Amino acid sequence: MKSILLIFSILCCYTCFAQDPLSKENGKIIIDIYVDGYQSGDTLKMKSVMHPDISIQTAYLSKDQKNLVLYLSPSDLLKYTAASAKEQKWSEKIKDYIVNSDGNIAHVWAPYDFYANDKFSHCGAISFTLVYTDESWKILNIIDSRRIGSCNPE
Repeated sequence: MKSILLIFSILCCYTCFAQDPLSKENGKIIIDIYVDGYQSGDTLKMKSVMHPDISIQTAYLSKDQKNLVLYLSPSDLLKYTAASAKEQKWSEKIKDYIVNSDGNIAHVWAPYDFYANDKFSHCGAISFTLVYTDESWKILNIIDSRRIGSCNPE
């Protein structure tokens, strides 16, 4: 019994250490696929890097200075993206990709400037939580901040 437990423990350790961390380059590729899909209205591209159980939120300050969090359903975001891309030109300029990874979870922090129809709209940061699935790295959670007035667009 002890030998079976020892073998099981060794296999578990091997599995844990076998997972390569998410590199900055791979994190950038995954986030760029999502953002490119968002900007072009290509929801299939977006979905290719989204986990089926993804959650999406936006944190912002309302006009009456209240801190609010908006929860978006993935299907509503995809429908809105597909419909709006035909009418508007969006450009989300990511300034940096800060990647932290441990085993099968990773985090990408990405400050950004957002433009609608070539006009600066707002800035903030997008926080992506990724998980490694049997298939590949997938985005499990997205939360972004939106600031107006305290930005230095590039």
